[in-house]
Amino acid sequence: MSPFARIASIPVASATALGLVISVVVAPPATAEPCTGAAAEAQPPSAPNATATPALPGVSGPPIGHRPRKAKDEAPLPNLGRLSRSILNSFLPQQGRVQQQAGVAPPPAPPPVPDAAPIAQPAPPAPAPGPAPAPAPPPGPPPGTSLVGWVTGPHSPNDTIKRFAITGTDLGIMWDNGDPVNNQVLMAFGDTIGYCSVRGRQWRYNTLFRTSDRSLGKTIAIPNGVVNNRYSGSPLWAPALSKQIINSIKFARSETGIIPTSGIAVGTTQYLSFMSIRSWDSPGTWTTNFSAIAVSPDNGEHWGVYPQSIRPASPDAVPRVPFVPGGEKFQVGAFLKPGDGYLYSYGTPSGRGGPAFLSRVPQNMVPELSRYEYWDGGKWVPRDPGVAVPVIPAPVGEMSVQYNTYLKQFLALYCNGNDDVVARTAPAPQGPWGPEQMLVSSNDFPGGIYAPYLHPWSTGKEIYYNLSLWSDYNVMLMKTVLP
Repeated sequence: MSPFARIASIPVASATALGLVISVVVAPPATAEPCTGAAAEAQPPSAPNATATPALPGVSGPPIGHRPRKAKDEAPLPNLGRLSRSILNSFLPQQGRVQQQAGVAPPPAPPPVPDAAPIAQPAPPAPAPGPAPAPAPPPGPPPGTSLVGWVTGPHSPNDTIKRFAITGTDLGIMWDNGDPVNNQVLMAFGDTIGYCSVRGRQWRYNTLFRTSDRSLGKTIAIPNGVVNNRYSGSPLWAPALSKQIINSIKFARSETGIIPTSGIAVGTTQYLSFMSIRSWDSPGTWTTNFSAIAVSPDNGEHWGVYPQSIRPASPDAVPRVPFVPGGEKFQVGAFLKPGDGYLYSYGTPSGRGGPAFLSRVPQNMVPELSRYEYWDGGKWVPRDPGVAVPVIPAPVGEMSVQYNTYLKQFLALYCNGNDDVVARTAPAPQGPWGPEQMLVSSNDFPGGIYAPYLHPWSTGKEIYYNLSLWSDYNVMLMKTVLP
């Protein structure tokens, strides 16, 4: 039997102790796209990473719902560097910033006395020479946005084809792993394609990278993966073959994707929200079976799913779990941990056409839906997602939220109805959220951009974030200098 015929998300003994659902991947062969250009030309070596991965049910093509509506599949690759269009002409006032006090003018010198004879004074000693004044600091980079480099794919210095069997993927959701000894950023991806000439194209519903890179000068550098090493560059099935980290738990009648939407660490326990895809419908729209939360006790090496965290999207979506009205509002998630003892979770309905809602839960109760509270516009209401009202108006695409120390505000990034990357700021997680401020124009990327995910270690004037490009089906690192 192939070593990949049965894959448990987490060791069985550990899963039983945690009350998790483990999963098994056994399915008929499947084919998928995209496989064009440099991705199609990459030939697998005679090495373990050319092995066929487990076939996935329902996969017949690219996740068309992730395609931005205006995307041009044949668009040329964008150039690295600063974007051409003028952006960031203004931004919201940075509330809470200490304003420099105006200087105090010295009192005027008294007028001279007419015809008074001057009184001789002893000459003062010559002052000792002081240190030379420090040179003025060089001016920082001007406000604006740049394409730093490719995180994944044929154009990335990470060489993700040879090192992880990844020719194409999207998302790149980032969060701090909370480990004070081995502090890393974990990075979760969606549908992932390997060598196109291998049976099934090595399709995986999701994959994960790890990195401790803080320079970010050319991209996010990913170290090599090592099998069964929880701090290596990626969890692997075999040398140089990244594994699917979250598998199907078989709760839905029909499933064609298990897509991460947000990640967070509480202590050193990793939580990953994900959506079970029933169907990719059309550009910008998809239908989910449910959303749920996966957990990893070992830095993302193994994952299990909490069944009590499942939110069905409709009454008929999950036969084994009752539908709760309002659960459909929280199918695509975005975690935020502001330090008040709560974990906040933003939610949007399936697709990119809905508004954003807000819930919160004590950090030690993350998988327990019965402990969640929902913002009804004036107060927190326990256990009833139906009362949640929009905190950010529609349409809101995949989003990420963090506190920005430069703005002294909470900062949210997402793509709007024009497929532009926009930002909003607010003094509190529930708002009020200010108007949209454009960071990246979709006109600069005719291939179609989506899913801006903030880097958790860039919270100041210069922010870094991953951004997916549909036409190349890979992830770029972006940098915006705030005004």
